[in-house]
Amino acid sequence: LLFLFILDTKIDWDAYMAQVFGFLSGERNYEELRGDTGPLVYPAGFLYVYSAIRYLTGGAVSSAQVIFALLYLVNLGLVLSIYVRTRVVPWWAIFLLTLSKRLHSIFVLRLFNDCVAITLAHASIALFMSQWWYVGMAVFSLAVSVKMSVLLYAPSLLLLLCKALSLGGVFVALMVAALIQVFLGLPFLTTYPAAYISRAFNLGRVFIHFWSVNFKFVPERFFVSKIFALLLMVLHVGLLFLFSQRKWCKHEKGMAAASGIQTMLRRSGKRLSLWSKAWSLPRRQTLGQEHVVGVLFTGNFIGIIAARSLHYQFYSWYFYSLPYLLWKAPLPTPVRLLLLILIESVWNVYPSTATSSLVLLACHLAILWGLWHAPSEYPYSAKKPAAKEKKNVSSKAPAGAAEPRKSLLEKKKEEKNSCEKTIKRKKESQR
Repeated sequence: LLFLFILDTKIDWDAYMAQVFGFLSGERNYEELRGDTGPLVYPAGFLYVYSAIRYLTGGAVSSAQVIFALLYLVNLGLVLSIYVRTRVVPWWAIFLLTLSKRLHSIFVLRLFNDCVAITLAHASIALFMSQWWYVGMAVFSLAVSVKMSVLLYAPSLLLLLCKALSLGGVFVALMVAALIQVFLGLPFLTTYPAAYISRAFNLGRVFIHFWSVNFKFVPERFFVSKIFALLLMVLHVGLLFLFSQRKWCKHEKGMAAASGIQTMLRRSGKRLSLWSKAWSLPRRQTLGQEHVVGVLFTGNFIGIIAARSLHYQFYSWYFYSLPYLLWKAPLPTPVRLLLLILIESVWNVYPSTATSSLVLLACHLAILWGLWHAPSEYPYSAKKPAAKEKKNVSSKAPAGAAEPRKSLLEKKKEEKNSCEKTIKRKKESQR
């Protein structure tokens, strides 16, 4: 009900509407699509979504807030379904997902496009949990088309695709995502392609130091430097590699085995091309829901830790994964609640300070330490092979299990009797 009492909270809304107005007026050059916050820096999906919102609301903030309140409920429903299906978090802790003051502000009052992007991202995760990989990739691509921040899920998602599909299937899934991006960007790619690609998919943006929530303690001169960006990139890649090799692919004994590359290289038939081998590899076992969610949430969280700048609306990128990650980590429940309270408190400090940024970093590292020491779940929905063998042995009749022992005792008895007979014969011969 916040939007009924606090209406004048728009931050980027006027800029969004100005950019949408330019698009609806026929402008297709991304360098000319601007608002009071600067040039348009989001892919084409953003324009379509906010054009629809403008059409429904006439550009009125109060009407748009009603739409975003409904979007908040839809997103919350998706997240709750993910939590209920994985059963990692106790039922009472799930209600923590509804208590964030900052999230209520981001969704219902500020009307950021992050809200649309993260809702689509959660919808794609729900589809991945049901093994709907191609449909999930389509929805994931739609999320990226609204805001590129969703790409933080991409490395861990690629690993899951390699584990769940053949390499040919992975190629099809990636092509589905790429074709959607091309289709949505077609009006701009056919007119001013360089401007569209450079503006909408700019990975080298440098954010303003004042708005940084996570690295306010870093001096501004170093914050905007390429060295700092390079260090964070190395940290990001290194953490992803370690978690992939030692945690997410532990049961398969490494990424190469988990992705099927080793199997592809071992296949016989020299006349068969490498691509044919990759395409003909059979689909692997069904991935467990807990494994899918755990890998995606952890991969995204690693990206959050290594992000050069987190603005206040970026909290929506990972808040909904925090209870899941905290209960995956082997931490006492009071510590979990304390970390969640501290993180929420930091995100409500405005403007951020060096102290608040250090507290946030310490909380993030504590969660990451817990995830590293958490036991690795079995990645597939089928039971563990060892457990299956044990079950098969125990399901047999007791006599079957005792037969090897019985035969061994009989052999020892026969050997003893044979030795006694030999000794008896020697004594008789001596007499």
